[in-house]
Amino acid sequence: MNISGVQVAAMASGLDQRDAVAVTVLKKSMDIQKQTAMQLIEAIPPVQSLPTGNLGSNIDVHA
Repeated sequence: MNISGVQVAAMASGLDQRDAVAVTVLKKSMDIQKQTAMQLIEAIPPVQSLPTGNLGSNIDVHA
């Protein structure tokens, strides 16, 4: 009785299942990273406009 084919099939199905679990874990970790990145982006304060007037219009060339 030759059981080597059964062992190979059992090992292959085990690898497929482990691969599926690994992909699922990877997808979950990527989702968490996406959520964290979105929270960080949303936490950035809005850019305030520059003050108007004479600010920056005079340059001191004699330093």
